[in-house]
Amino acid sequence: MTGIRFVYFDLGNILVSFDPDISCQNVASLFDVSTEQAKAAVYDSGLEDRYEHGELSEAGFLAEVRRELNGKDVALQAFLDAVGNMFTPITSMQRTVQQVRDAGYQTGVLSNTCFAHWDWVSRQQWPVMQGPFDAFVLSYEVGAMKPDAKIYEAAEDAAGVAANEILFVDDRQENVDAAIARGWHAAQCFGGAELEEQLRRFEVID
Repeated sequence: MTGIRFVYFDLGNILVSFDPDISCQNVASLFDVSTEQAKAAVYDSGLEDRYEHGELSEAGFLAEVRRELNGKDVALQAFLDAVGNMFTPITSMQRTVQQVRDAGYQTGVLSNTCFAHWDWVSRQQWPVMQGPFDAFVLSYEVGAMKPDAKIYEAAEDAAGVAANEILFVDDRQENVDAAIARGWHAAQCFGGAELEEQLRRFEVID
């Protein structure tokens, strides 16, 4: 009925849950500073946002954070792991995403994220992330974050279908609104029962 052919899932709060406080604690331990100082350096400074926009390289992100803190010399990979290690898989979503695939739909991930987060999640080999997904559209690679139109344009190109053939589920209403404005089907929800309800509403799964 809806003509949907491609389903995009957001990453955070849809496929995996996350807690930035854990990341701040990790960074604080690495630099021997307080959690509040780590949060100020990574998030409040705007550096994380710039990193997710693809404006900073991994080494550049570390250099800027070091400058915000005490200048302690830490290994790049240790820093990236400290930043990335804050996720937990929403295990029920493995079955849900597979239901979507089994029903004949293509699937993809459309996420505001950075290399440190994506790399860490990818290396965990959680079943929910194993796919196969047909497209990954990530803000740090595109150079734009939802709800910027540029990332939705990239997602349309990656999906290879018309805008009105895409369904997108995301935990933030402004991101959903931007998708709807482009002619997508979209719904705000969280991973788990809420998401399954939306997929049934759009007749993607039974």
